[in-house]
Amino acid sequence: MCGIFGIVARNAPIPEGVLEQGTQSLAHRGPDDSGTILLRDSETVPTEIGLGNRRLAILDLSPLAHQPMHDAETGNWIVYNGEIYNFRDVRRELEQAGAVFVSHSDTEVLLKAYARWGEQCQAKFRGMFAFAIWDARRHRLFLARDPMGIKPLYYAHTGSYFLFASEVRTLLGTGLVPRNIDPAGLINCLTFGSAYDPLTLIEGVRALPAGHTLTWEGGSLRQSPYWDLAGAGTNPQEPALDEKKAAEQLQPILEEAVRLQLVSDVPVGVFLSGGIDSSALVSILSRGGVTPSTFSIVFREAEFSEAEHSRAVAAKFRTDHHEINVSERDALAAIPEALRAMDLPTMDGVNTYFVSREARRAGVKVALSGLGGDEIFAGYSSFRTVPRMERFAQFWNHVPGLLRSPLASAFATLSAASDQNRKLVSLARGNGRILHPYFLTRMLFTPGQRDLLLRHADSAVAETAVGSQLDLLRQSLPLDPINRVSYLESRCYMLNTLLRDTDSMSMSQGLEVRVPLIDHQLARTVLALPGQWKVDATPKKLLVGALAGSLPDEIVHRPKRGFTLPFEHWMRQELRGQIEPVLSAQRIHDGPLGGLLDGSQVQQVWKDFLGGTVSWSRPWFLYVLQSWCELHL
Repeated sequence: MCGIFGIVARNAPIPEGVLEQGTQSLAHRGPDDSGTILLRDSETVPTEIGLGNRRLAILDLSPLAHQPMHDAETGNWIVYNGEIYNFRDVRRELEQAGAVFVSHSDTEVLLKAYARWGEQCQAKFRGMFAFAIWDARRHRLFLARDPMGIKPLYYAHTGSYFLFASEVRTLLGTGLVPRNIDPAGLINCLTFGSAYDPLTLIEGVRALPAGHTLTWEGGSLRQSPYWDLAGAGTNPQEPALDEKKAAEQLQPILEEAVRLQLVSDVPVGVFLSGGIDSSALVSILSRGGVTPSTFSIVFREAEFSEAEHSRAVAAKFRTDHHEINVSERDALAAIPEALRAMDLPTMDGVNTYFVSREARRAGVKVALSGLGGDEIFAGYSSFRTVPRMERFAQFWNHVPGLLRSPLASAFATLSAASDQNRKLVSLARGNGRILHPYFLTRMLFTPGQRDLLLRHADSAVAETAVGSQLDLLRQSLPLDPINRVSYLESRCYMLNTLLRDTDSMSMSQGLEVRVPLIDHQLARTVLALPGQWKVDATPKKLLVGALAGSLPDEIVHRPKRGFTLPFEHWMRQELRGQIEPVLSAQRIHDGPLGGLLDGSQVQQVWKDFLGGTVSWSRPWFLYVLQSWCELHL
């Protein structure tokens, strides 16, 4: 696991100090090693290529795995962030074809795989990765991101320079990328509490989408998809299996996905909350003869603690269990550090930062997480509500247009004031602005609320903001309603909030988090099964079934509860003195967002929260957004 940075300067020199500065800005991601290389190419016009890496050593801890890594046979160079879990299998295949290796690292396997299979090499890999290879013979830079988007990769093309990095802040720090806000990215941030790939909050900075490659050649860029979750075979027709047989056949695929991710030259732990997903990982490892080291965050305050459940799982599977004892005060004190660790503004993330910090302090360097179980195995309430909302939307479309507005107004007047009811009114009044009910369930600010916050309405900007959502919706349309939610949850909320937060927050502490439940082969296999098999009185029925009854009933059927912190209480009490001044109309007007947001409307959101008519997440995100922009712009 690493942080990577690179710059290509065409017909211009790389500015002095930029390569080293960009690389060292990622030191938190890779505290174990550092390296840079400056290359020169003159095939057509003079070109300089700078590659940098900060390494967190997990596989092959020796100096032979140093990056940037060179392939003497081809002249190619690579910088790489991630883990290829099946690298030994790929290595054997390459050795049979005559490849010779000098290290035991997955980095060298990736480099040799590109030499043999070119742009198709990533089809061989199971893992999480973002890498860049300078192809010396073709005089081009080839970049790729893993199928599920677990590892980030950002880039900017400005003038004579092409830059890429693991973090947006690294690109900003070069001084070559203007510190301007992207209005379309801002719309997405306000709508969902995070930017949606490929947009970021910064104008000119893009995220390489999951399952895509990018090639720089002769000053031009070419982006290509190579994999998508809704690929061939994920549109169920007449199933050849019943539910029980499907769960039985899923079991070895699930076990393989977890077992693969144990590959490491340092100890691997498991984050254990006592929920279904993390307990499933422990069950699979235990059944495979592994005694996992499990780690649980245990709050001293009983209302936040899940110790009862994590202890029950640890006891059943006889794990080497470790409890990290913390308090509410510890979590509150971590918030300023968490804000500084954010690579992009997010409504979430503080929880992840706190867990990552405490785990790293306890000596954990690699941890398995149950992230993604809800998206792949239908654990959210959205798997029930969105199909119902789809049916309502279809009915509503048949209601005569003259009746829709008065009916929606009547509902708005008579219904209780709540975020849920406001969203239902927004769906009824949508006038085409709500692309699909799924997006409504994940909205922080509805289009009408967003219009009040933004100073200017630009239809072209709004169209850009929804471009990726439209593409994803089109991809999901052949799927049944429940699998459509699974696809959209995976490609929207999980990708742009959960995975991004997990990467930036865990790597800020030099901690590698692995997510076996979203192994791309496993995820596509589950998506190909009928959606109705996934929603039942038994939560995550297919996952529980594939575990063959190994989970205790009290774990399977306990009420769903994520790792939550008392933000609403804090914002009214301990944090009020920090947040209120930041959300004042004058502070917004004078700050980086002044030309884009209406300060009086921002302040009104805060007042509505204090009055009890708006949930805490809206003013919290506005506080995070303003704080991030003041810090970085």
